[in-house]
Amino acid sequence: MSGHASNLAGCSLATVLKVAPLDALENRILLCHALKLTRVQLITQSERRLDIAEAEALATLFERRLRGEPIAYIVGAREFYGLDFRVTPDVLIPRPDTELLVELALERLPQGGRLLDMGTGSGAIAVAIAHTRPDAGVAALDASVAALEVARGNAAANGTRVDFMLSDWYQALDGAARFDVIASNPPYIVAGDAHLSQGDLRFEPVDALTDHADGLSDLHTIVGGASAHLTASGWLLMEHGYDQAAAVRALLSGAGFSEVQSWRDLAGIERVTGGRQD
Repeated sequence: MSGHASNLAGCSLATVLKVAPLDALENRILLCHALKLTRVQLITQSERRLDIAEAEALATLFERRLRGEPIAYIVGAREFYGLDFRVTPDVLIPRPDTELLVELALERLPQGGRLLDMGTGSGAIAVAIAHTRPDAGVAALDASVAALEVARGNAAANGTRVDFMLSDWYQALDGAARFDVIASNPPYIVAGDAHLSQGDLRFEPVDALTDHADGLSDLHTIVGGASAHLTASGWLLMEHGYDQAAAVRALLSGAGFSEVQSWRDLAGIERVTGGRQD
């Protein structure tokens, strides 16, 4: 680290951006984070020179990224649905693909309706919906105390009202609780999948990624308990793996849901499957 830092000390910001080891976008993000600068300030202060302490701090961030740690965990934040979310290694990093689930839920949420986000993690889905639809009653649950702490902070920071609860899926729900939409992005990666030891996934909470089984067990649990907590004609919407759409449609059809269908993400992959309570 000290070698990298000594190379950066005394360099202008413009020079640092040219010689930094990552791609241009990541270099800018980490430089802004290390020096607490906005993107505009990075341009207007391009001739500012790094002192040794700044160079040390920046070199540490670069090394963390070069070891594979996700940018979102390094800077502690990620944008999702136009909002800023704090993220820690206790929660999954919100991904653009999941915005499809938010859009589908919003389309099906009636005025003044109620929505439940199951396995909320950072709170991205629940907070995005509550922010867009302040008329709605939004609840969210997770089995992780640490994740709920992050989610509560994100709800407050984005000026939204979400009712959070600690629950292993439906366990802590009042038997009479009913929702117009239940949305979930549950763990769906098959145990032992090679992707779990690659890229960003190496750093994310494994229990939020895989069910430690066939990838469908949590989806099965969600489908099995949904009818007891959906209003008449309420919708269940679930994100899933790239090759699981047919299996999830079968789960929903087998449980008596109607209008069962899958929707494709921007990459053309069937990413969300849902059905309506019949």
